[in-house]
Amino acid sequence: MFKRFVYLVLALILLHGAAGAQPEKAKNVILFLADAGGVSTVSAASLHGYGEPQRLFVQSWPNLALSDTSPASDWVSDSAAGMTAIVTGEKTQNGVISMDATTVRNKTDGRVLKTILEYAEERGLSTGVVTDMSIVDATPAACYAHSNNRSKSGEIILQAFKPRFGDGVDVLIGSGRNAVETALKAMEKDWDTVGSGPGRPVFASLDQIQAADARPVAILEGAVDVPAAARIALDRLERNPRGYFLMIEWDAHTDRLPGGLDRLVNFDKLIREIAGRVDLKETLLLFTADHSFSLSVYSGRRSEPLLKGLDEWKEKNAGQKTKFVELPNVRIYNTHTGEEVIATAIGPGAGRVRGFLPNTRLFGIMLEAWGWSPDPPGR
Repeated sequence: MFKRFVYLVLALILLHGAAGAQPEKAKNVILFLADAGGVSTVSAASLHGYGEPQRLFVQSWPNLALSDTSPASDWVSDSAAGMTAIVTGEKTQNGVISMDATTVRNKTDGRVLKTILEYAEERGLSTGVVTDMSIVDATPAACYAHSNNRSKSGEIILQAFKPRFGDGVDVLIGSGRNAVETALKAMEKDWDTVGSGPGRPVFASLDQIQAADARPVAILEGAVDVPAAARIALDRLERNPRGYFLMIEWDAHTDRLPGGLDRLVNFDKLIREIAGRVDLKETLLLFTADHSFSLSVYSGRRSEPLLKGLDEWKEKNAGQKTKFVELPNVRIYNTHTGEEVIATAIGPGAGRVRGFLPNTRLFGIMLEAWGWSPDPPGR
């Protein structure tokens, strides 16, 4: 009888504790997006960078899921549909930027979808987008713009300066300056007319950004120093007591070796650095990919480089356009693929990242980390 009483008391205590426990909430959310960073690419990056499996920092995170990347009508996604699903919670058609699946690419608009960045802007958080790719490429564009065609560069960049919510993305850093400038000229616009209205000059290099520039826009021609850009963004976003949302993309396509694997190794080092900088009690870090890529490791030994034979392959195929790369240890076919990608997380709300899930669920996980609910359908 006494034992039953003790068990009852313990059960009541546990129930009270569960009922009284508050779900952990984030102040900040950082989304790390490895473009084309599928499971095989992540695995190969560890072998390439460290000569051992599971040595990447993100491979040490305990909260892990496999995320389906299929778009609305196909099995294999491009970056537009893949990123739209992640940042809006809805699947759409390939080539479409943050509009719903009724959109017909380059013909008719569908319903405009509210992005995670726009939710953050609406609530007064600071926001940032950093990429080594063109600033109007599908992945960064899906955060701040809406278009029935990912190729409408001029239309896309203008939306960064005419936001639907808040004052728009606060820190915007990427590449593609000359191509975007050409697109603007076709619309009889230039950098001065684009940035002068909101009082935001469009810098051509990171060096031009001064400490007093609280909301910098830098669109470069050529390579972007992603770690430096990320530090610039965090230096400014961290000033907001309400918190921030930051998306950082680093291209992990492996069609040109060793570029994609090197970039993913360096991305992982940056993620480690940022994890050491932010307060993980109030910042959710989420790493994933928009789609996978056809890479397979089919041979090799710990005592030899993963990419053994690459120099010989390059010399043999110099000047040729090839879709297939075959090295002694690695085969690559230059195409996106449709299998799941990993999603892994640390920080408040990270425990929701588990099992098999659609990429649309990542949007909900980020919202829930803040303690927010999505708008009713159609709003």
